[in-house]
Amino acid sequence: MRIRCTSELHANGGPGMFISARAEEALDTLLAEYRGSVQVVYLDPPFGTGDVFHVRVSAQKRQVTIPAYSDQLSEEEYLRWMRVVLSGARELLNDSGSLYLHIDYRMSAKLRLLLDEIFGAQNFMNEIIWCYKSGGRSTRYYPRKHDTILFYRKSAKVYFNIGAVGRPRGPEKRNHMRRMIDAEGRICFTIRSAGRLYTYYENTPMFPSDVWDDIEHLQQKDSERVGYATQKPEALINRVVLASSRPGDVVCDLFSGSGTTASAASKLGRRFLALDASPCALYILRARQLKNASALSLLEGEHEMLIRYAPQEAPAQFSAQIRSLRGARVVCVETASFTENCPLVYAAAGTVTGEQFLPFATDCQPKLPLELPIDGLSRPVVQICDIYGRQAFFTVEDEPVS
Repeated sequence: MRIRCTSELHANGGPGMFISARAEEALDTLLAEYRGSVQVVYLDPPFGTGDVFHVRVSAQKRQVTIPAYSDQLSEEEYLRWMRVVLSGARELLNDSGSLYLHIDYRMSAKLRLLLDEIFGAQNFMNEIIWCYKSGGRSTRYYPRKHDTILFYRKSAKVYFNIGAVGRPRGPEKRNHMRRMIDAEGRICFTIRSAGRLYTYYENTPMFPSDVWDDIEHLQQKDSERVGYATQKPEALINRVVLASSRPGDVVCDLFSGSGTTASAASKLGRRFLALDASPCALYILRARQLKNASALSLLEGEHEMLIRYAPQEAPAQFSAQIRSLRGARVVCVETASFTENCPLVYAAAGTVTGEQFLPFATDCQPKLPLELPIDGLSRPVVQICDIYGRQAFFTVEDEPVS
């Protein structure tokens, strides 16, 4: 029998929450729960390109390309939409919090003015330039090889620790420095300026400026890739999270997309709050966080991941039986689909309390027939999800078949 669920709670994959919704439509709910409690908001919204972007999903030895999001608003609609989102983001932040808005040349000037209005020009911190080398090379103009990240604080009480993102200088000689050996036999570099002698060692930290040319764009076969065309590297988000938050703080991303912010935040001991309207973003984040969970679960602290969504009514075919396999109870899923020849990307077995699904066993690369362990579950429920984000929940009668 098919049942209704509006959330799922995983023991691992967090700490954090994902909400499947449009940012502007979810803001009232978010503000009721999180107003003034978020430390960092990182936003990587559509850039105003006029294009439709896709995600490439691998399932059952097939690669399928499906729409992820549309970036086709007029400039007036776009700016009106971003005003709502940025105003809500400011209300989510606590007094020591900050916002990083990742954008490119198309809207950076207009959004800078909008942020000055919403946050106050006095709360502008940096215009960060992220340089990269990947992509094509135009001959009609200078190749466009950077994005802009606009960095604003909520107030003068902002928390910012550049020391958290310093890197050792290393053995390379820089500028006109002189290489020396000090009295303790350590290699050092010295330079004299304004009558003072400055000494630097290999382990002396160097701090990033507002030009980030040391973080590479993701390559096509990078191990981080999850299929999103506009995916950003985790190293980029790590710098944001480390410099502007502390362990245990809430890091928010209202355009979750590939799930990079949630991944970086949880690995660094922060709590994530992520939203996205695309069904692809939901199952990509879920799979990414469950994969990360094997390492994170060894750490102390809370690791629960809550996922919220609206119930779906898409017609589905489903059949399953409970069997005894090598002395253990399993649910054997024989049929599970929404559309013929449309592969599943996720399946789980668990229980339901109210309208919340509690997964017991999960499979992010399911292949039918599928066996999921259910030992200890009195009334098992199976969740299925396909490449288009359609999902459904079914109870399975507890009548073991030998």
